[in-house]
Amino acid sequence: MTQQKRATVVSSSVSVVLIIIKLILGILSGSVAVLASAIDSVLDLIVSLFNFFAISKAEENEDEKFNYGKGKIEALAAVIEGTVITMSGLYIFYSAVMKYLHHEKVALLDTSILVMGISLVITIGLVLYLQSVAKKTNSLVIKSDALHYKTDIYTNIAILVSLVLVKMTGFDIIDAIVGGAIAIYIIYSAYEIISEGIYILLDGALEKEIVEKIKYILDTQEGITGYHFLKTRHSAHTNYVDVHLVFTPEISLLDAHRISDRVEEQIRALDTKNRWVFNIHLDPYDDSEINPDG
Repeated sequence: MTQQKRATVVSSSVSVVLIIIKLILGILSGSVAVLASAIDSVLDLIVSLFNFFAISKAEENEDEKFNYGKGKIEALAAVIEGTVITMSGLYIFYSAVMKYLHHEKVALLDTSILVMGISLVITIGLVLYLQSVAKKTNSLVIKSDALHYKTDIYTNIAILVSLVLVKMTGFDIIDAIVGGAIAIYIIYSAYEIISEGIYILLDGALEKEIVEKIKYILDTQEGITGYHFLKTRHSAHTNYVDVHLVFTPEISLLDAHRISDRVEEQIRALDTKNRWVFNIHLDPYDDSEINPDG
């Protein structure tokens, strides 16, 4: 089992534990913040299971039907996950408003504080683990999962603080206010996940820093008189580079091919975590003006 798959199994297992604890406590205590956290954990589980499926598909090799593999399913999973996070945020906000309007009381405060404290410790451990896996694998799905659970840390802290304040002051409205604030934060955090996923689905270019380094390699490469039609994109764990390299008409195909191989080797060294796929066209002259479509 790959690190990415193992990470989704771990996050799914943690979600099940948190769901059972928070859901029971949320219903018994009447705390909208705790109940909202429980609902968020249910969505965490659904998302983690979907992520496991997405990673399994993304890791499949290219075939006759999918010549470039299924790497973009990770980006699709990220967009879906961000959407789910947004929906959960909206529901939590609705619950907070309803509690504010109906002035509902919070029960089992001591138990709620203890359970949310335990939940906080578990979530922090999970986030540290997911961030470690995301750093090693550069998986967008695991990165999204880590970000999702990272928001849970902040929400758990906020819920803990609100429960303590309710216990100290007796003002149950604090629970509703904190619940609403958590909802707004959750919706905001989902934006980054959705935007990154859409960027990949739309074949956005590689990071500007890497593109500039690629251009420097091409500009300084001996034997190349120019280049054009440079295009880059990223999908799953693969970086794609398309470019036309211009040589002198007298150069042999063997020498031009050797230079092209050297270019690929230098570009590959820019990012060793991801696989690179190159589509390099060898031109005896600059045809960018007479062939604008590449």
